[in-house]
Amino acid sequence: MRLPTFDDVKDAADRLAGHAHRTPVLTQTRLDDDVGAEIHLKCENFQRIGAFKFRGAWNAMCRLDDEARGRGVVTHSSGNHGQAVALSGQLLGIKTTVVMPQNAPVRKRAATERYGATVVDYDPAVAKRENISAELAREHGYSLIPPFDHPHVIAGQGTAALELLADSGALDMLLVPCGGGGLLGGNAISTRHLQPDCRIIGVEPALADDATRSFRTGTLQRVDNPQTIADGTRTESLGQITFPLIQKLVDDFCTVTEEAIVEAVRYLFHELKIVVEPSGALGVAALLSQAVPAAGRIGVIVSGGNIDGETIAAILNT
Repeated sequence: MRLPTFDDVKDAADRLAGHAHRTPVLTQTRLDDDVGAEIHLKCENFQRIGAFKFRGAWNAMCRLDDEARGRGVVTHSSGNHGQAVALSGQLLGIKTTVVMPQNAPVRKRAATERYGATVVDYDPAVAKRENISAELAREHGYSLIPPFDHPHVIAGQGTAALELLADSGALDMLLVPCGGGGLLGGNAISTRHLQPDCRIIGVEPALADDATRSFRTGTLQRVDNPQTIADGTRTESLGQITFPLIQKLVDDFCTVTEEAIVEAVRYLFHELKIVVEPSGALGVAALLSQAVPAAGRIGVIVSGGNIDGETIAAILNT
């Protein structure tokens, strides 16, 4: 199986030009003083659909030929990838179907439907989303656009670090949230090519630490329906592409507690004045909780900002 390369990321950047936002890099904040380092936050919460996922979905879907576009696409997602596929489909004139868990955040589901997708519910306690979407693809002839384990999706996600490194200059470390590994793998490609000496660290919730265990044991590990507040990381495991890519390019992993994730969301809201969902706050959680040592110039991918009003209200009121 061919792993995506830096040339694939550059090609994705060309396809995304004029369609994805070049998101801002937030610097010179109170976070620098609080952790003792120079922090560069790549704010993908300001990306289209409010998360980095638009990059990969657009890159994969705009490559489909006319016949595949006519049949439509299907995916499975807790929300952000579903929204990205739905919006890409709306812009490209492609019918979209999204398999989504019953406990997905309300706003993520509503946005997915607003962009025109048909949402298929499932109970994650009794069914696997991959099986449902695969069956729908077989039944209807849909093209499957998976949320992370797809070379064009991974290459699209890698354009975030491509932009960050161009804006920030040399970094000593890059912190990237990890669920299925598409964001981490793609941005590791860009970073390893452009700044080989930059340490690349994946960040996971302690309740969903399958990638950390996989990385450290060299064997693919799984976690069943993890109950972390970081819903974007509730994947069962890394993929057949993302696992070897991460093994090859990533330096290390760390995990953060649920309390640290909540505190990071709260901190970003009160101190930096930005709304970030729990999955998007993992890198900042790692810094604030000292799960990774902070020194020098550190890049952090803030992966998204789609959070329900009830959830952020509960976080801010605790």
